Amino acid sequence: MTANERTARAALSRLMEPQDAAGLALVRAVGAEDALRIATGQLKPGPSLEQEITGLLADAGAGGGWLGLGMALKRWAPRVPDLAPARDLATMQRLGGRLLIPSDQLWPAQLADLGLQEPLCLWWRGVEQELPPPTKAVALVGSRDSTSYGSSVTADLAYALAQRGFTIVSGGAYGIDAHAHRAALAGATGLPTIAVMAGGVDRFYPSGNEDLLRTVANQGAVLAEVPPGSAPTRYRFLQRNRIIAALAGATVVVEARWRSGALNTAHHAETLGRAVGAVPGSVHSANSAGCHRLLREGGAVCVTDAAEIAELVSPSGDSLPDPAAGRSEAHDGLTLEDLILLDALPLRVTSTVEKLAVVAGLSPESVRAGLGRLGLVGLAESRHGGWKRSAAAG
Repeated sequence: MTANERTARAALSRLMEPQDAAGLALVRAVGAEDALRIATGQLKPGPSLEQEITGLLADAGAGGGWLGLGMALKRWAPRVPDLAPARDLATMQRLGGRLLIPSDQLWPAQLADLGLQEPLCLWWRGVEQELPPPTKAVALVGSRDSTSYGSSVTADLAYALAQRGFTIVSGGAYGIDAHAHRAALAGATGLPTIAVMAGGVDRFYPSGNEDLLRTVANQGAVLAEVPPGSAPTRYRFLQRNRIIAALAGATVVVEARWRSGALNTAHHAETLGRAVGAVPGSVHSANSAGCHRLLREGGAVCVTDAAEIAELVSPSGDSLPDPAAGRSEAHDGLTLEDLILLDALPLRVTSTVEKLAVVAGLSPESVRAGLGRLGLVGLAESRHGGWKRSAAAG
């Protein structure tokens, strides 16, 4: 194991679970390289280290479960034989990804707001550009079993926000997350969307969203704090929520049940001092009970459209560009479904209706109807039984 910062953090991300307070305090106290040596038994901790870690945990309000460094070392020991940071880094290179650490230029500075809970590193697949500041990012989260109402509202909000230049942050899951990513890809004018994963980025989870997440990786960013091959456990789903909240200037819960994990993201945002919004729904809908709970308890502001969300992120109005700026007249009057379908159409090769249905997340019937409309306005063309984007569509 080479003793450098990047390799050390790669190894520590496999050794320690996300948000392992003792491990993060150890790194904060002695640095990643010495922390790895101590955690693997290659370096004996100094006599004052225990006291320093205790102080760091107390300052962060995380000292309640602290039982001493000896217990932490026993907890990490079973994973030591499996450490292979060079292999993990090679896996990411093969995938066209990279490992980010806090000293890198591309590291999102807003993650420092998490304090001691800032991730050790980020395993990243995506375009090589800086993530937007919180004033230009909005987290849209909610139920996996979204209703047609929640799905429609999410698509409208994500598309309109993307048109205004905001990056949409979500978790890549079924339901609200997927609709948020998909609509952001259709309406983006910059970096469209970020998916924060609970498992390794070497395999897209859930598998039903693989095509969508692959598109997110090609046009935006897919990231995780756990290394390749890591399973998306329930604990890791909850821990990644703090990253979603930290990356965005506002977290909006579109649809959530009474005990939905989306509320966990909202609570993280509130703790960080970020704005929280909730979309109201029917009082008869269990899928909106969590949103109404946030509103009743005073932790969220009621939001119903993109302009209200943009105001949450930037009350001064600095982040409210004209959503019509730069729009092609050829796209005017298209429905959201047509715009999503247009975004899914390849430019050079043709694609089948069945493939387009998977990529766009639409039914084959909707795809056929949409292709007909796009063909009529000259934005799509049929060749040899397949469809592609026309030159007029750009």
